[in-house]
Amino acid sequence: MGRDPGWPPPSNRGPAVSVKDVSKNWDGTRALSSVRMQVRRREMFGLIGPNGAGKTTLMRSLIGAVEPDGGEIRVLGMDPRKEGLRIKAYTGYVPESETPPSFLKLDEFLDFVMEIRGRVPDRRAKDRWVEFFDLEGHSETISRDMSKGTRQKLMLASAFIHEPPLLLLDEPFINLDPIYQRKVKDHLLEYTASGGTVLLSTHILSLAEELCTGVAIINKGRVLLNDRTDDILKEYGSLENAFLHEVGYYSR
Repeated sequence: MGRDPGWPPPSNRGPAVSVKDVSKNWDGTRALSSVRMQVRRREMFGLIGPNGAGKTTLMRSLIGAVEPDGGEIRVLGMDPRKEGLRIKAYTGYVPESETPPSFLKLDEFLDFVMEIRGRVPDRRAKDRWVEFFDLEGHSETISRDMSKGTRQKLMLASAFIHEPPLLLLDEPFINLDPIYQRKVKDHLLEYTASGGTVLLSTHILSLAEELCTGVAIINKGRVLLNDRTDDILKEYGSLENAFLHEVGYYSR
Protein backbone atom coordinates (compact mmCIF):
# COMPACT_ATOMS: atom_id res chain seq x y z
CA MET A 1 0.00 0.00 0.00
CA GLY A 2 1.14 3.55 -0.71
CA ARG A 3 4.27 4.95 -2.32
CA ASP A 4 7.80 4.06 -1.19
CA PRO A 5 8.86 6.54 1.51
CA GLY A 6 12.57 5.75 1.14
CA TRP A 7 12.91 3.62 4.28
CA PRO A 8 13.22 -0.16 3.99
CA PRO A 9 9.74 -1.72 3.98
CA PRO A 10 8.63 -3.26 7.27
CA SER A 11 8.38 -6.97 7.87
CA ASN A 12 5.22 -8.67 6.66
CA ARG A 13 5.60 -11.47 9.19
CA GLY A 14 4.15 -11.79 12.65
CA PRO A 15 1.45 -9.61 14.20
CA ALA A 16 0.96 -6.03 13.07
CA VAL A 17 1.26 -4.86 16.69
CA SER A 18 2.85 -6.76 19.56
CA VAL A 19 2.86 -5.41 23.14
CA LYS A 20 4.58 -7.47 25.83
CA ASP A 21 4.57 -6.56 29.52
CA VAL A 22 4.57 -2.80 28.87
CA SER A 23 4.40 -0.50 31.89
CA LYS A 24 4.43 3.28 32.27
CA ASN A 25 4.16 5.55 35.30
CA TRP A 26 3.61 9.31 35.26
CA ASP A 27 4.98 10.94 38.42
CA GLY A 28 4.16 7.88 40.45
CA THR A 29 0.74 7.33 38.86
CA ARG A 30 0.35 4.06 36.99
CA ALA A 31 -0.73 4.61 33.39
CA LEU A 32 0.08 1.12 32.07
CA SER A 33 0.76 -2.04 34.05
CA SER A 34 2.26 -5.12 32.37
CA VAL A 35 0.09 -4.68 29.27
CA ARG A 36 0.09 -7.56 26.79
CA MET A 37 -1.74 -7.35 23.47
CA GLN A 38 -1.45 -8.49 19.86
CA VAL A 39 -3.14 -7.18 16.75
CA ARG A 40 -3.31 -9.59 13.83
CA ARG A 41 -2.66 -8.35 10.34
CA ARG A 42 -5.66 -7.55 8.13
CA GLU A 43 -8.06 -7.04 11.02
CA MET A 44 -9.70 -4.19 12.89
CA PHE A 45 -8.87 -4.52 16.57
CA GLY A 46 -10.50 -2.49 19.31
CA LEU A 47 -8.76 -1.07 22.36
CA ILE A 48 -11.71 -0.17 24.57
CA GLY A 49 -12.02 1.42 27.96
CA PRO A 50 -13.20 4.53 29.79
CA ASN A 51 -11.48 7.89 29.60
CA GLY A 52 -8.22 7.76 31.54
CA ALA A 53 -7.86 3.99 31.20
CA GLY A 54 -4.44 4.18 29.51
CA LYS A 55 -5.54 3.90 25.89
CA THR A 56 -3.86 7.10 24.69
CA THR A 57 -0.62 6.38 26.58
CA LEU A 58 -0.45 2.99 24.86
CA MET A 59 -1.27 4.43 21.43
CA ARG A 60 1.42 7.09 21.81
CA SER A 61 3.89 4.41 22.89
CA LEU A 62 3.32 2.60 19.59
CA ILE A 63 4.61 5.55 17.55
CA GLY A 64 7.50 6.35 19.86
CA ALA A 65 5.98 9.51 21.36
CA VAL A 66 5.97 7.92 24.84
CA GLU A 67 8.77 5.67 26.06
CA PRO A 68 7.54 2.92 28.38
CA ASP A 69 9.35 2.21 31.63
CA GLY A 70 9.52 -1.47 30.75
CA GLY A 71 8.37 -4.11 28.29
CA GLU A 72 8.63 -4.58 24.55
CA ILE A 73 6.66 -3.12 21.64
CA ARG A 74 6.84 -4.03 17.97
CA VAL A 75 4.88 -2.24 15.26
CA LEU A 76 5.09 -4.00 11.88
CA GLY A 77 8.18 -5.63 13.33
CA MET A 78 9.78 -2.29 14.23
CA ASP A 79 10.85 -1.00 17.64
CA PRO A 80 9.33 2.45 18.39
CA ARG A 81 12.27 3.33 20.64
CA LYS A 82 14.69 2.99 17.73
CA GLU A 83 12.59 3.40 14.58
CA GLY A 84 9.96 6.00 15.39
CA LEU A 85 10.34 7.90 12.11
CA ARG A 86 10.17 4.71 10.07
CA ILE A 87 7.03 3.66 11.93
CA LYS A 88 5.41 7.02 11.15
CA ALA A 89 6.19 6.48 7.46
CA TYR A 90 4.28 3.19 7.39
CA THR A 91 1.38 4.03 9.69
CA GLY A 92 -1.46 6.51 9.73
CA TYR A 93 -1.98 7.96 13.20
CA VAL A 94 -4.89 10.05 14.45
CA PRO A 95 -4.34 11.33 18.00
CA GLU A 96 -7.17 11.79 20.45
CA SER A 97 -7.02 15.55 20.91
CA GLU A 98 -4.26 17.11 18.83
CA THR A 99 -5.17 19.26 15.85
CA PRO A 100 -3.24 20.46 12.78
CA PRO A 101 -0.85 23.38 13.40
CA SER A 102 -3.07 26.44 13.77
CA PHE A 103 -1.23 28.49 11.13
CA LEU A 104 -1.31 25.93 8.28
CA LYS A 105 -3.88 25.84 5.51
CA LEU A 106 -5.46 22.55 4.47
CA ASP A 107 -3.19 21.98 1.45
CA GLU A 108 -0.11 23.01 3.41
CA PHE A 109 -0.86 20.55 6.19
CA LEU A 110 -1.46 17.60 3.85
CA ASP A 111 1.77 18.38 1.97
CA PHE A 112 3.58 18.65 5.30
CA VAL A 113 2.45 15.25 6.56
CA MET A 114 3.45 13.62 3.26
CA GLU A 115 6.91 15.17 3.42
CA ILE A 116 7.63 14.16 7.03
CA ARG A 117 6.78 10.59 6.03
CA GLY A 118 9.40 10.76 3.28
CA ARG A 119 6.87 10.97 0.47
CA VAL A 120 6.46 13.43 -2.38
CA PRO A 121 3.17 15.36 -2.06
CA ASP A 122 0.64 13.71 -4.35
CA ARG A 123 -2.10 15.90 -5.83
CA ARG A 124 -4.31 12.97 -6.81
CA ALA A 125 -4.15 11.45 -3.33
CA LYS A 126 -4.84 14.83 -1.78
CA ASP A 127 -7.80 15.48 -4.08
CA ARG A 128 -9.24 12.06 -3.29
CA TRP A 129 -9.43 12.70 0.46
CA VAL A 130 -10.42 16.33 0.17
CA GLU A 131 -13.38 15.17 -1.91
CA PHE A 132 -14.13 12.21 0.39
CA PHE A 133 -14.45 14.54 3.39
CA ASP A 134 -16.06 17.39 1.42
CA LEU A 135 -13.23 19.79 2.27
CA GLU A 136 -13.06 21.58 -1.10
CA GLY A 137 -14.30 24.84 0.38
CA HIS A 138 -11.58 24.91 3.04
CA SER A 139 -8.40 24.93 0.95
CA GLU A 140 -7.52 28.50 1.98
CA THR A 141 -8.70 28.18 5.58
CA ILE A 142 -6.08 27.96 8.31
CA SER A 143 -6.59 25.30 10.95
CA ARG A 144 -7.49 27.62 13.83
CA ASP A 145 -10.43 28.97 11.81
CA MET A 146 -11.85 25.51 11.07
CA SER A 147 -14.65 23.90 13.07
CA LYS A 148 -13.79 20.93 15.28
CA GLY A 149 -15.48 18.59 12.82
CA THR A 150 -13.50 19.97 9.88
CA ARG A 151 -10.22 19.62 11.77
CA GLN A 152 -11.09 16.01 12.62
CA LYS A 153 -11.79 15.27 8.95
CA LEU A 154 -8.43 16.80 8.07
CA MET A 155 -6.65 14.65 10.65
CA LEU A 156 -8.29 11.53 9.23
CA ALA A 157 -7.38 12.58 5.68
CA SER A 158 -3.77 12.99 6.81
CA ALA A 159 -3.77 9.43 8.17
CA PHE A 160 -5.30 7.90 5.05
CA ILE A 161 -3.52 9.91 2.34
CA HIS A 162 -0.37 7.75 2.00
CA GLU A 163 -2.25 4.43 2.10
CA PRO A 164 -0.23 2.89 4.95
CA PRO A 165 -0.48 -0.79 5.90
CA LEU A 166 -1.48 0.10 9.48
CA LEU A 167 -3.83 2.71 10.95
CA LEU A 168 -3.58 3.73 14.62
CA LEU A 169 -6.76 5.64 15.40
CA ASP A 170 -7.37 7.15 18.84
CA GLU A 171 -11.06 8.10 19.21
CA PRO A 172 -11.30 8.91 15.47
CA PHE A 173 -15.07 9.51 15.42
CA ILE A 174 -14.98 12.47 17.81
CA ASN A 175 -16.69 15.53 16.30
CA LEU A 176 -17.87 13.69 13.16
CA ASP A 177 -21.54 13.90 12.25
CA PRO A 178 -23.45 10.64 11.58
CA ILE A 179 -22.91 10.84 7.80
CA TYR A 180 -19.13 11.01 8.09
CA GLN A 181 -19.07 8.44 10.86
CA ARG A 182 -20.73 6.06 8.41
CA LYS A 183 -18.36 7.01 5.58
CA VAL A 184 -15.30 6.43 7.75
CA LYS A 185 -16.68 3.12 9.05
CA ASP A 186 -17.26 1.92 5.49
CA HIS A 187 -13.78 2.98 4.45
CA LEU A 188 -12.17 1.15 7.37
CA LEU A 189 -14.08 -2.03 6.55
CA GLU A 190 -12.98 -1.79 2.90
CA TYR A 191 -9.43 -1.04 3.99
CA THR A 192 -9.14 -4.16 6.16
CA ALA A 193 -10.83 -6.27 3.47
CA SER A 194 -8.08 -5.16 1.06
CA GLY A 195 -5.28 -6.12 3.46
CA GLY A 196 -4.88 -3.19 5.85
CA THR A 197 -4.82 -3.35 9.65
CA VAL A 198 -6.56 -1.00 12.10
CA LEU A 199 -6.04 -0.50 15.82
CA LEU A 200 -9.06 1.48 16.97
CA SER A 201 -9.03 3.04 20.44
CA THR A 202 -12.48 4.01 21.66
CA HIS A 203 -14.70 4.27 24.71
CA ILE A 204 -17.78 3.69 22.52
CA LEU A 205 -18.49 0.00 23.07
CA SER A 206 -21.16 -0.31 20.38
CA LEU A 207 -18.67 1.00 17.82
CA ALA A 208 -16.10 -1.65 18.68
CA GLU A 209 -18.77 -4.35 18.67
CA GLU A 210 -19.87 -3.28 15.18
CA LEU A 211 -16.43 -3.00 13.58
CA CYS A 212 -13.80 -5.04 15.43
CA THR A 213 -12.97 -8.72 15.10
CA GLY A 214 -10.94 -8.65 18.32
CA VAL A 215 -10.86 -6.39 21.36
CA ALA A 216 -8.85 -5.68 24.47
CA ILE A 217 -10.63 -4.13 27.44
CA ILE A 218 -8.34 -1.83 29.42
CA ASN A 219 -9.06 -0.08 32.72
CA LYS A 220 -6.71 1.68 35.14
CA GLY A 221 -3.74 0.71 32.99
CA ARG A 222 -4.46 -3.02 32.96
CA VAL A 223 -5.79 -5.22 30.16
CA LEU A 224 -8.69 -7.09 31.76
CA LEU A 225 -9.87 -9.08 28.75
CA ASN A 226 -8.30 -9.76 25.34
CA ASP A 227 -10.23 -12.01 22.98
CA ARG A 228 -12.05 -12.39 19.68
CA THR A 229 -15.22 -10.34 19.57
CA ASP A 230 -17.40 -13.30 18.59
CA ASP A 231 -16.18 -15.30 21.58
CA ILE A 232 -16.85 -12.40 23.95
CA LEU A 233 -20.36 -11.98 22.55
CA LYS A 234 -21.06 -15.69 23.00
CA GLU A 235 -20.08 -15.48 26.66
CA TYR A 236 -21.44 -12.07 27.65
CA GLY A 237 -24.05 -11.18 25.01
CA SER A 238 -22.54 -7.73 24.36
CA LEU A 239 -19.31 -5.82 24.81
CA GLU A 240 -21.12 -3.59 27.27
CA ASN A 241 -21.89 -6.57 29.50
CA ALA A 242 -18.32 -7.83 29.15
CA PHE A 243 -16.87 -4.45 30.04
CA LEU A 244 -19.13 -3.91 33.05
CA HIS A 245 -18.37 -7.41 34.30
CA GLU A 246 -14.60 -7.00 33.92
CA VAL A 247 -14.42 -3.62 35.67
CA GLY A 248 -16.46 -4.97 38.58
CA TYR A 249 -19.61 -2.91 38.03
CA TYR A 250 -21.92 -5.86 38.70
CA SER A 251 -20.22 -6.64 42.01
CA ARG A 252 -20.95 -3.22 43.51
